[in-house]
Amino acid sequence: MGRVTNRYRVVRVVDGVATARPDTLAAEEPLEIRVAGRPLTVTMRTPGDDFDLARGFLVSEGVVAGDSDVAAIRYCAGATTDGGNTYNVVDVLLADGVAAPDPSLERNFYTTSSCGLCGKASLEAVRTIGKWRVDCDPLRLTTATIATLPEKLRAAQQVFDRTGGLHAAALFDAEGEVLRVREDVGRHNAVDKVIGWALGAGRLPLTGTTLMVSGRASFELVQKAVMAGIPALAAVSAPSSLAVDLAREMGLTLIGFLRGSSMNVYSAGERITTAEVLRC
Repeated sequence: MGRVTNRYRVVRVVDGVATARPDTLAAEEPLEIRVAGRPLTVTMRTPGDDFDLARGFLVSEGVVAGDSDVAAIRYCAGATTDGGNTYNVVDVLLADGVAAPDPSLERNFYTTSSCGLCGKASLEAVRTIGKWRVDCDPLRLTTATIATLPEKLRAAQQVFDRTGGLHAAALFDAEGEVLRVREDVGRHNAVDKVIGWALGAGRLPLTGTTLMVSGRASFELVQKAVMAGIPALAAVSAPSSLAVDLAREMGLTLIGFLRGSSMNVYSAGERITTAEVLRC
């Protein structure tokens, strides 16, 4: 299986002085996800937790909703011309009675580590195939609890400490305790890995949880949270306008620029306990 990091010899220049030294970089390799042998998507990811990534992607696309929907996942041997196994191709076998992915999903067969899904098409998908409502979720959060999330996420980023080149996603319970953390070169991959872990653990829908991401809050991340039944999403950076629109439509609490005790609440602020009830 591919490694999470790779070592390279580099030349570091400080104040005009050049020194040769080793450097640790985050690995980036393609992962092809197949369903019943049929290629569905290829994403650039950091190797590791690949089965969770595949599960999470299928949750985000509304293909599966519970661990019983997945009969098996395996790496594909024979992925190379010499019949070897690169551990960069996984095949998912759905349980009997679970419908195969809509062929329209293949519209986005290739995604980079920084991009996600087609916004308009994905927005329609959330409206039509979302299995759980997050607007009625009973989650309540205090600003004090929310303020602790970035530090807890950062403390769990072990590979980032070695490379400085990975995004992270963490799932927290209502008291702010970490349930699971995943790192990846792609924001959406890190989120899919967290959601895939939850699917395998039989924890969907993720009622009463908060998803924290290390970068910005894009439309695709709001979509993934909604599809997994997560009622709150927090990010250290800004959300996009479409992310806010979708969060408000779905009743998801969206928090951006979360740094210490300061934050911007863009939607469903009534879940947050402060001196005054927030309404966005």
